[in-house]
Formats: sequence, structure tokens, C-alpha cells
Amino acid sequence: MLSDIHFDPFHDPGKVPQLISAPAAQWLAILSAPDTPTQAADFAALQKTCKMRGIDTPFPLLTSSLKAAQTQQPHPDFVTVSGDLLAHKFDCRFQQLAPKATEADYSAFAAKTVEFVALELHATFPQSPVYFALGNNDSGCGDYKEDVGSKFLQSDAQSFAAVVDKANSKAVLSEFPHEGDYNALLPAPFHNTRLIVLQDIFESRKFTACSNAKDPRGEAEQIAWLRTQLQTARAHHDHVWVMAHIPPGIDAYSTITDNRDVCGGKAPEMFLDSSAFADTITDFPDVIRLVLLGHTHNDEMRIYSSALGKVPGKLVPSITPVNGNNPAFTIAQIDPKTAALIDYTVTSASNQTGIDTKWSEEYRYSTTYNLPDFSAASAAKLLGDFNADKQGSTASSEAYERFYFVGGPGIPASLKAAAMRLVWPAYACSIAQVTEADYRRCVCSARPASASTKP
Repeated sequence: MLSDIHFDPFHDPGKVPQLISAPAAQWLAILSAPDTPTQAADFAALQKTCKMRGIDTPFPLLTSSLKAAQTQQPHPDFVTVSGDLLAHKFDCRFQQLAPKATEADYSAFAAKTVEFVALELHATFPQSPVYFALGNNDSGCGDYKEDVGSKFLQSDAQSFAAVVDKANSKAVLSEFPHEGDYNALLPAPFHNTRLIVLQDIFESRKFTACSNAKDPRGEAEQIAWLRTQLQTARAHHDHVWVMAHIPPGIDAYSTITDNRDVCGGKAPEMFLDSSAFADTITDFPDVIRLVLLGHTHNDEMRIYSSALGKVPGKLVPSITPVNGNNPAFTIAQIDPKTAALIDYTVTSASNQTGIDTKWSEEYRYSTTYNLPDFSAASAAKLLGDFNADKQGSTASSEAYERFYFVGGPGIPASLKAAAMRLVWPAYACSIAQVTEADYRRCVCSARPASASTKP
């Protein structure tokens, strides 16, 4: 499991004209060549112009990450990438380095970057299908923007169809070009297990069409498509994983850092525009075994609950170190008969460059939390314990606090845990409550009447 790669083809600006001219199959040779003489100064200027908050994944880090993943598990049953393949401020970077390019040129270069990442994953795991979701940065026209049936989606369909198993290539080619969605039957040894993939930027509150106009069509069509896929899976007694990029529910980071007085009536920040995605998930707890997500760059858990049952959610930490975290990936053990996530290990990098990088185990789920699996029952118990622990001081809470933000130079684990503990009650509510009303009830019930109502 990988997420938020945010590969930056602009890290050596002097190579960009070659990348624009060359097909993706030739990029490896270009990127492997020595840096241009002015790389450091050119890149620093580009970072400043585009107001980047950190450094995304350069080619050496992408290479190091994939090599480490291959070393840890040379022959995975399958590989997932839960969105955001392209670097932040991709449009600004391209415009600065190719000022005469057209909108079509931009879309083609973005699609070619996606193709290159897909080719690298395929070269790393040639015998394993690779399943991609697109994230909010993965667009042919800008962050959180897309048009239904765009040329960018059509190009990505070709790239992704080439790296999934042959049995699913036709499904990708036929379904993906419309809205970035597809339904794949997972290969043996899995029994009747499907991976349903969505590009859920259409559900985001920030989403617009490429023209900047609001366009609700994509969300309505996508949710209807998802519901149909799940109904069919239920009829065939299939198990399902759902993979998307942006998690349904509360954006705890934005809610807390914006200092929103939730108990005083202010609305918490939500990731998505409506509850439609979460409502659909929780209508099928008998079908869905896992919801696989990314977007926050952190190692997180979720539980999606309704009167019908519960569905576990896993947010995969990022490869990009743009937020100051060290890169990480996840290796999962799955029961092939039930599609339950039995165990997983997070492996993290010793630095953020990919140069002389050592990769080692950050933690293992089973031994850290002493649970038999990451099923709905286990996730509900664990996240329920988090909510009950208002001080964030139990062994399980402290482990989550410590591993939430992966690594980071000069950031002791004790300091990371202490920072999380300051906001623990509000954060713990966000991973177990998906609606604004339930989140407010959870947060405000945790505080005495005389205390501040701010999370």
C-alpha cells in the first residue's frame, strides 16, 4: 500500500524541456542522468516562485521507495496507490518552466507524469497488478479540478490498464475515462473479492470543473455508480475493498488549527461536500471489508458506522516528505477467503531525500495494538477505546499518537506524542464520527461545562 507519492518531475528544472519532448518510456534515462549544473539554484527559485511549503518526491526518493518496497515484499499479490501521484503546485511549476505551453500541453504533461509513475511501479513489481486511484492533485487542469470524460482521464485509463492484470484491463479502459472509477476483481488467491476505485475529488468541497464552474453532475453520477457496484457485489456474495483518495468525514487538522469553536456552534471542516460517500459505505457493511484512503499524509484509522453496521477505514501514510514527515509505505497481510485485513507493517525512511536512505519497520499493527485483525469489530473496539481515553494516556493511545506522523528529522517520538495529546479528544472523535452532529456531540460531551468549548 502506497499513497501520496507526489512525484516531482521539476526537481531538476533544466531537464524539463527534455521531459516535455520525450515519451514517458524515455524519462528514466533522462531522470537518471547527472543533475544539470544549476539544479540547486533553479529548483530553489522555482520553490520560492510557486510558494511551496516543502519538497515533494524527487526521482531519487521515488527510486529508493520502490526499491525498499520490493526488498520488503518482492512478489506482492497486488499493489495499491491511493491517490496523488503528481507534485503539489504542479500547474505553477509547469507554467514557470514552459510559459508558452497551451492547456492541452499541460494536460498531456500531467498525464505523461502519471504514466511514468505507473511504469516505474510496473517495473518494480512486474508480476503483480497495480491498482491506482487518482487524488485531488492528479488532474489535467489543476488541483481539485477535473472534467467528466477529460483527455487526462482518457490518457490515464491507458496507463492504468497496462499495469493491472489482464482480466481487469477492459474494465479500466471502459469505466475509468468517464470519472476515474473502475471495478476490479482481485486475482487469486483471493476469493470473490473486488476492489472498487473512485476518484472522489468529485465529492470534495473544493471541487470545480476545469472552467472553475461548480458541476454537481460528477458527484451524483459517481455515487450512483458506486451504489450499483455494491448492490451487484452483494447479489453475488462478493467481498469488497473501496479505494479512494479523500476520506469521508471530519477534517480534524483544519478544524483544530482553525480554532473552530465547535461546541459554540461553529461547523467543523468536512473533507467532502456531502455525506453521500459515507452514507453509501455504511449502507453496505455486509459487503465492504475495508475502505482504503490517503490524502492527509499521515498514518490514520477510521470507522464508518450506521445502524446497519460498521466499516473499517485505513489511511496510508505518504511517500512525499512535503509536510516534514519521513516517507513511508505499508505492507498488509490479507485473508484471501474473507478479504479481511489481518495485519500490516509500516516501513519508514531514515531521511527525506532517497540518497543513502535506510528503510526500517516503524511499527506492526498486531503487536502494537494486540488485536487479531483490522476488521470492523477490531477497529470499532480500538477507536472506541481511543474515544474513552480522554487524556490520550493508555498504551494504545500513546502508540497511535507516536506513529500518526511518520518520522521526521529531529522530531523525537515523545514530542510527536505530546503534540497529539494536546488535541487528543477532538482528534479521537474525528476518526470515529463521520457527521457534523455526531462529531459535535462527541467533542462537547468530553468537556466539563466550565471548560473552553474549542477543540
